[in-house]
Amino acid sequence: MYTVDLAIRAEDALDELPAPGRQEAMEVIASVLVQRPSWPPPGEAAVAFGARSWVVFIAYADGIDVDDIGWAG
Repeated sequence: MYTVDLAIRAEDALDELPAPGRQEAMEVIASVLVQRPSWPPPGEAAVAFGARSWVVFIAYADGIDVDDIGWAG
């Protein structure tokens, strides 16, 4: 089991998204968690994309920190 920590900026972005955007962003976060082999080295950032959303995250040995979320819907 891995942890997910949302930065305040990411929490605020999720709160501002309409339901479909929030759903898609959460799906992108979930897909990142199950694709651990594709994570960058610990402490480095990466971007994961959905159909109309993206998530900026930093990987660690025990999970990810989500730094920013966006949706182009």
